Amino acid sequence: MAEAVSGGSDLNAEFMEINMGPQHPSTHGVCRLEMAVDGEVVLDCRPEIGYLHRGVEKIAENLTVIQLPVITDRADYLSALNTELGVVLAAEQLYEVAVPERGEYIRVIMAELNRITNHMMFYGALGTDAGFSSPFIFGWWNREIIHDVFEEVTGARMLHNYIALGGVKQDVPPNFKDSVQKILPRLADGLDRCHGLLTDNEIFVARTRGFNPLTPEEALRLGITGPSLRATGLARDLRRLAPYSIYDRFEFEVPVGTVGDVHDRYMMRLLEMRESLRIIEQALEGMPAGGEYRGEIPRRLRYPVGEAYSRTESPRGELGIYIVGSGQNTAYRVKIRAPAFVHVGAMEEMLKGAYIADAVLIFASMDVVLGEADR
Repeated sequence: MAEAVSGGSDLNAEFMEINMGPQHPSTHGVCRLEMAVDGEVVLDCRPEIGYLHRGVEKIAENLTVIQLPVITDRADYLSALNTELGVVLAAEQLYEVAVPERGEYIRVIMAELNRITNHMMFYGALGTDAGFSSPFIFGWWNREIIHDVFEEVTGARMLHNYIALGGVKQDVPPNFKDSVQKILPRLADGLDRCHGLLTDNEIFVARTRGFNPLTPEEALRLGITGPSLRATGLARDLRRLAPYSIYDRFEFEVPVGTVGDVHDRYMMRLLEMRESLRIIEQALEGMPAGGEYRGEIPRRLRYPVGEAYSRTESPRGELGIYIVGSGQNTAYRVKIRAPAFVHVGAMEEMLKGAYIADAVLIFASMDVVLGEADR
């Protein structure tokens, strides 16, 4: 790496190569950022992944369609339900399976609750990386009341294996609507508390506002999607641009930033959680009181010959699932377009010129989960 930096730098400067990670809390998982620094300034960065590789895609190619969500849950483990939804939508294109109304509404409610739990983890982690300990406590309080609902519905708090071909694996408990309605005011209050604790904090603002701004053109060139792209001012949300499931039935805003800096990326998550609450409220109102929660599926679940691709708006960005069927019990190919993988790669350019301490916040502002990057 030293040779790569020396070409366009002061020949008399002394460079130092340092490693942030792979075992380091600021990398949010086992990621190694190999950096060349001049004093405290990062001159070059080479992200190294693979330390959490689980072979999710190859394992998925040896599983039936019913088993797929079991392994894909373990890629983006903080947004398992959102990943399941993307996987099942691709499979349903191949099998030409219809999802009943009740199943669609349950899917949306669960996916948006999962979006909030993910963003609350982001809130706590970014706050910790900025030097605060309270944000994790606040974020965790909000996550836990959602996980209580998840446990009632799926039996699990993180890895659910719940969204299935044709709908969901089992109906929600009779008190599901009441359980979700009960936590919505608490979540809204929790969001207010999170906002009040950190957003205008003088130290946090000094550490985040104006740091690492991106233009829409720069973000698109780097392949950035999701909240980090919308922070640049580009209102690109697949739930609105290319609606899937029943998202076209709901009224919600697509928050956008102004300068695309670390503070804007933070604000996008806070604002999106409020919109998720709006979607959940509408879905609870529109969800049929009874009826089927899972449509008819073939008795023999061999993958039809053909290919399918789904694009969904996961909490991290655009999640793509590509499945190729060849008439066998298992898929010929399963490929995941993981936003975390792209965002880790963007660090090579985004960290240049940053101070080492600010590099920690810049990395955190992209909300990377290494399980997804190393799928």
